[in-house]
Amino acid sequence: MNISKSANPALNKKTFSNIGATSSDGAMTIQGTVNKVFIMLFLVVMAASYTWKFMDSQNLSALSIYMIGGAIGGFIVAIITVFKKTWAPITAPIYAVLEGLFLGGISAYFEAQYPGIVINAVALTFGTLFALLFAYKSGRIKVTQNFRLGVVAATGGIAFAYFFSFILGMFGINLGFIHGNGILSIIISLVVVVVAAMNLVLDFDFIESGAEAGAPKYMEWYGAFGLIVTLVWLYIEFLRLLAKLSSRN
Repeated sequence: MNISKSANPALNKKTFSNIGATSSDGAMTIQGTVNKVFIMLFLVVMAASYTWKFMDSQNLSALSIYMIGGAIGGFIVAIITVFKKTWAPITAPIYAVLEGLFLGGISAYFEAQYPGIVINAVALTFGTLFALLFAYKSGRIKVTQNFRLGVVAATGGIAFAYFFSFILGMFGINLGFIHGNGILSIIISLVVVVVAAMNLVLDFDFIESGAEAGAPKYMEWYGAFGLIVTLVWLYIEFLRLLAKLSSRN
């Protein structure tokens, strides 16, 4: 059976290569993966609530330490998880906690500047998740090869643009059309949000294909990890978009 290709680097076409349901724990299921997603979301929220309180106490130095540590630690654990899939039952929850520390910090910063922005970003993120899940399960959105290639190409382009912008930023060069609040910057953010959302559709299809292929049970954690990676990206992009819109008022 062909396994769908995902633009998500954690869920690509090689993820299920040369593995089968040989574990005594059984095979991967969609329900099992959904359960793991909820566990990871719970860990993200708990960790985020911990760093959030530092903003309330005005302990910005501690907030920065946890936020930076969570970002760097989460990135390292994510890389480990991608290359050591069998470790996912351990590394995926760790990633959720570390990413939660980062998200709590960055959310607190945004909320301090634009009150109410976080709850709106959360609502938009989960609203998008469930709307696309319904559209996918009802067959309104079909994952064709052209759809897949388009999302992969767009995601790669965005990754390159962000990396290029980061390098220029190290030399004090700010790309206003990406990070500013002008009309072009807002349009770019809207495009990025759409691409991030379309990655969710590929992730749904990929996880479903993995379950049908009889992947090992530990891949439920890996599938949940990949979906959380996309949700985190989508949430951050909604924060950035709402911040740009709010700054124009």
